[in-house]
Amino acid sequence: MNLATYIKDLLYRYDCVIVPDFGGFVTKRISAKINETTHQFFPPSKQLSFNRNLNNNDGLLANYIASVENISFEKASNGIALSVIKWQNEIQTKPIVLEAIGVLKLNENRQIIFEPTTQVNFLADSFGLHSFETSAIKRYQQEVKNIIPEVTKKDKKGIPTFIKYAASAAILVALGVSLYSNYETTIQKEVFAKQQKALEKKIQRATFVISNPLPTIDLTVAKELPKPFHVVAGAFQNPENAERKVAQLKAEGHDATIIGVNKWGLTQVVFASFSDKNDATNYLYKIQNSTSKDAWLLIKN
Repeated sequence: MNLATYIKDLLYRYDCVIVPDFGGFVTKRISAKINETTHQFFPPSKQLSFNRNLNNNDGLLANYIASVENISFEKASNGIALSVIKWQNEIQTKPIVLEAIGVLKLNENRQIIFEPTTQVNFLADSFGLHSFETSAIKRYQQEVKNIIPEVTKKDKKGIPTFIKYAASAAILVALGVSLYSNYETTIQKEVFAKQQKALEKKIQRATFVISNPLPTIDLTVAKELPKPFHVVAGAFQNPENAERKVAQLKAEGHDATIIGVNKWGLTQVVFASFSDKNDATNYLYKIQNSTSKDAWLLIKN
């Protein structure tokens, strides 16, 4: 089983993919940027990292493998466990190269460090966009020269220069008067049209006057924003276990709920749902630091 292939597929759709008993691959969206030294532009992307502490099974990876290979959830879980054992043995002697994901290896303290690939952008919104380099933009300052001629200077024909500029000025003044006259006429037409529309509205209101009108009622309807960002607590095969989990989380003060059944038949329970991704991310970090390190962020359109 080539586990890296399935992890790569899920990284395009999810912000966190956990390999049970090994660690989790986490993505973070970063905006487009420019390198001012090399004049290179980079599109928006997902920054990939590895968290050794995210190692509890959330069912995401096993469910995906089971659906792709058309096997049972238990068989997919066993395949993941065998791959993890192979990785744990291999990393003791040499780095693990995960194609299109990165390299895992041990440092001097025998801790796993991760070097993500720079060749793959896991942000689906940036599909087809590549970095490019451009030449530096040069800016010039134009020197303003004195264009007022000397009144004593004459051209080759003997005509004083100031006479020519005076004639040009007279033409510009005449042109300006003509333009202003046209502008004033246009303004007057617009004002007349607005006054006519206002008069028509008054006539319409006067025509439909009711002697005893009913009192008006002001209704304020609160528009609830969609909440596509969910901090997931777990997925359960037994719906009763999911309901018990919701009751437990609500007792702890969370706005927990069941958001439905995923395509693998598991009932999904969330700590809370948000309309803003930043709020959801901050809440996720809070949960991971205080309640559950296995919590992860689900974006559900």
